[in-house]
Amino acid sequence: MLGTGIYLLESMRGRMAGTVEDLRSRAQDTYETATDRVSRAADVIRGDDGSNVLGTVGAALLGLGVGVGIGLLLAPASGEETRNNIAEKARDIRERVSSRVGATGTYGM
Repeated sequence: MLGTGIYLLESMRGRMAGTVEDLRSRAQDTYETATDRVSRAADVIRGDDGSNVLGTVGAALLGLGVGVGIGLLLAPASGEETRNNIAEKARDIRERVSSRVGATGTYGM
């Protein structure tokens, strides 16, 4: 009975050797993939991912949106009054710029 057990274990060992190597290879590939992903995530968190310009622009746009939203919620005037004030200020700025630029389109000439 001992001989039969050894024979069966020996035959299974031969078949399992390839499977163990396959599992080891897949585990190594999975580990390398996970390590690479964690490394890239850490770079993004630290800001070392090379896309700082996109992050800065995104943060600026987000800040602008939040500011406009809060301003609209807390504005003391009605929407129509606010639009009229904005339009009036835009006209004033346009007039000041056109008076400085003049008809030639160059500053100070």
